[in-house]
Amino acid sequence: MPKPTRNTAPDEAVDHPEATLGLHEPGHLFRRAHQHSVACFNAVFGRAVTPLQYAALRVLQEHPGIDQVTLAAAIALDTSTAAEIAVRLERDGWIVREVGARRQRRLELTAEGQRVIGDMLQSEAVLADRILHTLDAAERDVLMGLMHKLLGQTPA
Repeated sequence: MPKPTRNTAPDEAVDHPEATLGLHEPGHLFRRAHQHSVACFNAVFGRAVTPLQYAALRVLQEHPGIDQVTLAAAIALDTSTAAEIAVRLERDGWIVREVGARRQRRLELTAEGQRVIGDMLQSEAVLADRILHTLDAAERDVLMGLMHKLLGQTPA
């Protein structure tokens, strides 16, 4: 069989290019799932709040007064990225940052921040349904359990 040239490919590759491009690899599938998740987030909430800002607001709602280092660990970010997010949230009037012991920045939601996250939480189920729309309830439970296991977490 002749070797395919740049302009020709085996029938299988033409019919299913993903078969030759490594698109079934876990890393690629996770990247695609992340793109899908962000697109769903933007469709439900718009672009005024990013998914990372949402995560930060949720953690601060649950744990008011934590410092930036603890926030970074809670949302799996490096401390400099978490600090940048906190600066943006403060600039938007959604949190206050106060210097505490050992120059740590203590974080609290403002009344406006409470309102923003409260409004967003009302659509949390809509977001989950949009992200997972192709799965039935049992499949959703299995997927969530497997993601927690993969990340070494215990489901809440």
